[in-house]
Amino acid sequence: MAQEIERKFLVMGEWRHLAHSSSRLAQGYIVSGKRTVRARISDDRRAWLTIKGPSCDGGLSRFEWEVEIDVEKARELLTIAEGAIIDKRRYLIDHKGYTFEVDEFYGDNLGLVVAEVELSAVDEEFPRPEWLGREVTGERRFYNSHLREHPYSKWSAEERE
Repeated sequence: MAQEIERKFLVMGEWRHLAHSSSRLAQGYIVSGKRTVRARISDDRRAWLTIKGPSCDGGLSRFEWEVEIDVEKARELLTIAEGAIIDKRRYLIDHKGYTFEVDEFYGDNLGLVVAEVELSAVDEEFPRPEWLGREVTGERRFYNSHLREHPYSKWSAEERE
């Protein structure tokens, strides 16, 4: 059983030039709630089926199981996804021994940019790059599974802050 431990932050300032790679992702949720089942396609070349358990530790950790699947099978699964398909570009940025995944959203979530860093323990310290903004770990509105039903474009000015 794999345990995912990650922290999530808003992104600000200049950061794209720091990325060593990026990929376009389309993902849909087949089942969502306390547990989610997600299909994801990366650059129309690779795909995964992921099951995530409920969040623990204030949103810091949860069970995650993932397996690579055929891209065509993933496309089939996306046709039965609940809500909108999440469309984003994921950039990978290395910073002092850590890899940050920065997601820049498109479509109804255009304008939202978040970074995640995976950790080996919930209390692990890590160096924060200057472009890392406010921490939003555990804030449900920033979960991809929530954004498909409540897109960033529909948030009030207060919700965006």
